[in-house]
Amino acid sequence: MIILITGATGLIGKQLVAELLKQNHTLHYLTTQKSKLNELANCSGYYWNPSSGEIDAKCFDGVDVIVHLAGASIAKRWTHSYKKEVLDSRIKTTHLLFNTLQNTPHQVKKVVSASGTAIYPDSLTAIYDENSSEVEDSFLSHVVQKWEEAVQKFHFLNIQTARIRTGVVYSAKGGALLEIIKPIKMGFGSAFGSGQQIQSWIHLTDLVQLYSLVIHSEINGVVNAVAPQTVTNQELTRAVAKHLKRKIWLPNVPQWVMKMVLGDMSILLFNSKKIVPQKALDNHFRFQFPTLDEALDEIIK
Repeated sequence: MIILITGATGLIGKQLVAELLKQNHTLHYLTTQKSKLNELANCSGYYWNPSSGEIDAKCFDGVDVIVHLAGASIAKRWTHSYKKEVLDSRIKTTHLLFNTLQNTPHQVKKVVSASGTAIYPDSLTAIYDENSSEVEDSFLSHVVQKWEEAVQKFHFLNIQTARIRTGVVYSAKGGALLEIIKPIKMGFGSAFGSGQQIQSWIHLTDLVQLYSLVIHSEINGVVNAVAPQTVTNQELTRAVAKHLKRKIWLPNVPQWVMKMVLGDMSILLFNSKKIVPQKALDNHFRFQFPTLDEALDEIIK
């Protein structure tokens, strides 16, 4: 199988590339930097510039599946200009792929796109699966909605789509968990707000394997990429401290404090979403790290 990947040099992209190469697939990837055209070993790099609408259409030669991971990080301060970048980096890239395929002979059968659990409303009691239609009225939810709308346009080209709504990714290689570990390791960690807000998360290894399952199967539509076990912020903080053999002695950090430090982005620390990976479970996906303790055992060594 020939697979085209956008965002191939990011945290998730690098791990997915390694896994797909191990499965003997031929990989193409798109990059906005010409200096990175030969960065990934055993892969073919192609240049694109979504802002100007430029793309090397040879990237689609023989491609069966597109995996669309490109998008600016949400882990930077959300200034007005950066909010625009977060949205544009997802919408413009998706539109460029669609518009080019529309005018290029191709054999693409499926587009598997990253997406986010931010679309689901903040709640301490609601449980969301792939059939949940409720959406939150927030910046990130609007980004996800517009992103998924753009992805679904591939149906007009008779291309199947899957949208991987991804929870907080846990990994020793990067991501949010390492930022939680740092202060606890130094002895200054504490939970946020009430600590009762629920976090839906997934280990990077399981996320990559779930992408692989979707790429190789008829699974389509919304797919929740989260572990079966959710955790509260208080539980996460205590579990990390236990693994690090540290004590939590500071009081919980109030929301207004984090708002001053991080701005609008602080909402990510206080939102509560209990999400079920129903499609993964229905398709007998085996999570290597279904529980928080198993994930922390692998990450904190």
